[in-house]
Amino acid sequence: METTEVRVILKDSPDKKLKAYATVTFDNVFVVRDIKVIEGSTGLFIAMPSRKVKHSCPKCAFKNELRSKYCNQCGAPLPVETNLQRGEEASSSQAEHKDIAHPITQSFRENLQKKVLEAYAQEKAKVQTVSTLG
Repeated sequence: METTEVRVILKDSPDKKLKAYATVTFDNVFVVRDIKVIEGSTGLFIAMPSRKVKHSCPKCAFKNELRSKYCNQCGAPLPVETNLQRGEEASSSQAEHKDIAHPITQSFRENLQKKVLEAYAQEKAKVQTVSTLG
């Protein structure tokens, strides 16, 4: 599988950890949007697009965010056991999100991260050049 295009949209606030969003096209036929470029304690890395984990209300079946105490639809208290079980499976904030799309192998993840971070560096350099000229 060939990475045929990487587009990067820089975020404005320099003091935040989220530095940019990337859109990656594979083989000119498949696209993945909202890959995040994040500044971590050991440097830049990518985070794949994700969604918040939700669980159903036993009374009305409305999907509520993980760790909610009451249903946002009917107001019924949500079972504590459900919150504890899901919270214990992975207690970090990362467990509150589930990747929508992600690499299966470590080598592909490293290759994808390298290409996205290279595109990020190029876009950042381009913006800095334009701002110094203007």
